[in-house]
Amino acid sequence: MLIGEVARHSGVSARMLRHYESLGLVRPTVRTGAGYREYAEEDIRRVFHIESLRSLGLSLREVGRALDEPGFAASELVDDLIRQTRERIAAETELLTRLRRIGSAEPAGWRDVLQIVALLQALGSQSPETRQRAALSSADEAPVPVEALVEAVLSETDPSVAGALRWALARSGAAPLPLLAHGLGSPVAEVRKRAVRSVAEIPGDEATALLREAVAAPDVVVRRYAALELGARGVADGVPTLIDMIVEEVNDVDAADALSTLASRPALADRITGLLVDRLAGATTRAAARRRLAQALADIPGALASRALTELSHDGDRAVALTAAYILGIREAR
Repeated sequence: MLIGEVARHSGVSARMLRHYESLGLVRPTVRTGAGYREYAEEDIRRVFHIESLRSLGLSLREVGRALDEPGFAASELVDDLIRQTRERIAAETELLTRLRRIGSAEPAGWRDVLQIVALLQALGSQSPETRQRAALSSADEAPVPVEALVEAVLSETDPSVAGALRWALARSGAAPLPLLAHGLGSPVAEVRKRAVRSVAEIPGDEATALLREAVAAPDVVVRRYAALELGARGVADGVPTLIDMIVEEVNDVDAADALSTLASRPALADRITGLLVDRLAGATTRAAARRRLAQALADIPGALASRALTELSHDGDRAVALTAAYILGIREAR
């Protein structure tokens, strides 16, 4: 079979077949009467072998070794190809992600593109100072894509940089919330904590709705952050968690302040008082926790809270009784 026929049947161009011959990959030795090279059946089979190996990503040099070296280790080559392919896919995926983020920022021109690229590179810097500057400048220069900011804040370990990133996210409005909601469901506890702290700094009803979901999360740290922020927003969903925090002495002062804020509404004041009294009466509540619960009643308005304090002033635990009596004196003086 002449070269033109081989090209038609194999799909390999005549030019490439000549290139294979020049490299010694295929050597058609049969000649026609007119002196043309003729490919034997074995030559054609070798052409298909070459194309099969090239489809796996082998170079022509590696193809030659694979076909001609008796001791060639195919398994090692395949393992190497797998590694190279994974690295190539990772690099291409990273490039695609960067391009999508640049596109989502809707740059007006190449100047914006270059600024966005510079900020993205700065966010990935090894230097905390560089990352912090990038976060703080993201609002003044070309906008950093929200997806990049969320990824950065969920992985940031430096407290100062994390604060700057949360500030930048808060300026983005509700756009980061779907991505942060995904972070709240992360299997990594630190990521969940960073996500809820970021949501807590975003104003608006959508963020509040997400915090109301978070206060029922199985992760106690997430629940606590959500409860504190909901209290500051006047939402009572986290009241049980706030009382738990007082009992467990975890940010108990902040939790008591949040209860006080919520208790400015009369209907909530009596509900909060009732829950505090229930915990005070609990058989498993220790003396130190009961003192903290009594102190939490100090800023809860209403007659129900005053009656509860009056009863506590006669408590069997002297420290609890003295605490309640002291608080009653302050309330009466007001």
